[in-house]
Amino acid sequence: MLEIVVKTENWERHVRVSAGELAGLVRRIGGDGDRFLVVQRIPDLPDVFAQVWHQDGGDYTLEYRDGAADRHFQATVDGPEAVIAAMTGWARQEAGWDGGLTWSLLDMGPVPEVPPLDLEDEEREELEKRVREVLVGGYASRAELAELAEEYLVSGDRRPVSPEQAQALADRLWLERVAEQALWQGETDPERLTRAFAALQEAGITARENFTCCRSCGQSEIGAEAAPDARGFVYFHTQCTDSAAAGHGLTLLYGGFDGSPETTAAVGHEVVAALEAVGLGAEWDRDPARAITVTPLDWRRRLVG
Repeated sequence: MLEIVVKTENWERHVRVSAGELAGLVRRIGGDGDRFLVVQRIPDLPDVFAQVWHQDGGDYTLEYRDGAADRHFQATVDGPEAVIAAMTGWARQEAGWDGGLTWSLLDMGPVPEVPPLDLEDEEREELEKRVREVLVGGYASRAELAELAEEYLVSGDRRPVSPEQAQALADRLWLERVAEQALWQGETDPERLTRAFAALQEAGITARENFTCCRSCGQSEIGAEAAPDARGFVYFHTQCTDSAAAGHGLTLLYGGFDGSPETTAAVGHEVVAALEAVGLGAEWDRDPARAITVTPLDWRRRLVG
């Protein structure tokens, strides 16, 4: 799999696709509502991306940017195969991936300076603390963190953080976390959790991570996520994620779609078994009315974006 995320005009998001899947997405574009795709690396880095635009009957416009504004280039290509080769090489960070194409600098004009935040120390600390909490949770994108930073201190007509300031703050904290995770070795507990959830999903248990904002919303919406043959569900919501990221363990909510205590208990046993199979500990007293707690838990979820 390629360590990339592919986003399309029609709002699809493909994480860690194969080279063949990337090729299929490139060949697909061209029709109305599906004319471009943007590729970012994992983890996402500010102003580092490749993208391609194509309208049926025309050439392909391929771009890549490597950080600074003077590292944004464009090439025109007459067919998908050269685009596929370039994008695959870019994704793999192969030396000379951009060879064979005629690139021109894409001048986007001067980059406006972002003014510093005009906040009291207490507000600044409160804002950064909240953004870091969500960042450490590991599920938010840079754009979502920027939206949080912009909206968090809004009160009435007062909007003390501009979109540009919010993005700058989110990017600074994001890059700090990227540097931290570069030192991590091996599989982390959240990655083990994802493996357990994947096994449960395969076994007919609808499993969702960081799903909805609270238990009430989760219970009302989990049914819409289920396959027709799903027997039950397990999930944790964003407040559970915050708690896990703060070092308090992770609460899992589960149940059977038939609503019976017997099915709920059976699902609980399956969830605990799946957790133990990947090396995670679980606390549960086998009471179907009580949640399962994953503990101890070292919450180091690698960023995607």
